[in-house]
Amino acid sequence: MLNSNARQMAVAILIFLSAGLVMTACGPRRSRGPKRGIPEVSIVTMKAKQLVLTTELPGRTAPFRIAEIRPQVSGLIIKRLFIEGSDVKAGQVLYQIDPERYKAAYEQAKAAVAAAEAALPALYSREKRMKGLVAIHAVGQQEYDDALSALRQTEARLKESRAAMETAKIDLSYTPVKAPISGKIGRSTVTEGALVTAYQPRPLATIQQLNPIYVDVSQSTRDLLQLKKRLADGQLKHNNTLNKVKLILENGAAYPLAGKLKFRDITVDPTTGSVILRIVVPNPDHMLLPGMFVRAIVEEGIKPDAILVPQQGVRRNSRGNPFALVVGPGNKVQMRKLVLDRAFGSKWLVSSGLKTGDRVIVEGILRIRPGMRVKATEFTGDKATGARGGQHLRN
Repeated sequence: MLNSNARQMAVAILIFLSAGLVMTACGPRRSRGPKRGIPEVSIVTMKAKQLVLTTELPGRTAPFRIAEIRPQVSGLIIKRLFIEGSDVKAGQVLYQIDPERYKAAYEQAKAAVAAAEAALPALYSREKRMKGLVAIHAVGQQEYDDALSALRQTEARLKESRAAMETAKIDLSYTPVKAPISGKIGRSTVTEGALVTAYQPRPLATIQQLNPIYVDVSQSTRDLLQLKKRLADGQLKHNNTLNKVKLILENGAAYPLAGKLKFRDITVDPTTGSVILRIVVPNPDHMLLPGMFVRAIVEEGIKPDAILVPQQGVRRNSRGNPFALVVGPGNKVQMRKLVLDRAFGSKWLVSSGLKTGDRVIVEGILRIRPGMRVKATEFTGDKATGARGGQHLRN
């Protein structure tokens, strides 16, 4: 009987201890915290703004005008009258070709003209006398014809001599080789004593006009056709400053003076599928040199109702298609498929998918899914556009 009571007492103690352990194990789980509430997200409300769209294109500089100096007469160079790398003016003498032979030819031609002019008065008088005598049959017709022929031949020789004198004068004027344009002259390919020939293929020197200077950039025909379509559809509008162009130099610095778009070439390069845009840029300090690589920021047009969304509010699905989560009616999350145009610093320009007044979620996206109810507060972080993508906002 005692053993039976002891066994009952032992079982009761084990049950009590087991219940205590269960209570101890369950206690911390019940005190882990309050039940989850509605998730909070930060949103940015979309507002349409007027945006000047630009595109950045690579290009190279080219001289505004270029002249290769070649001799127009043959001879020896006796003087070089410029400093290599200096600025020269149009009409300035650059080289002097030995003129003595051309002076002699000119003097000889002048003498031939003088001889013909001296013979003409006597021939005029003889022709006049013979004409009167043949009228009264004092001389024969043949004698008059001979006098008239001699007069006409001398007149022709006079014209020929005058032409030869003019040619000799022109050749003599070509012995000083002059600059046809103003600009900066490069190195000389000849020195004093060199023999040059008229219109030789190798230039004596080259002059380049650098102020203003050309910048030739290439634009793909695909982008050009898209731009024309957007302008035709009214998605973009022209403005008065559409032809203004800004330049970015090789070191990343902005060129201080704006250029002007002059024209688009009408011929497509078959190897690249692009056309050339020619820009004229002021270059008073000769900061831009021919052949330099630059990037041109060309204005395309004005988009009057541009929507810019922060990049942190744009996600992509498994196929890479962009989408955004917005807070819709009843504070419920909705997913919007987007069509993006281009990046502007820390924002995307949206072609379709968002409109003015949409509340795009930019923070708290990982805690939500479409259809959930959320508590939205306006995002107060950095809203800078980061503008070196080439955009200008206008309120």
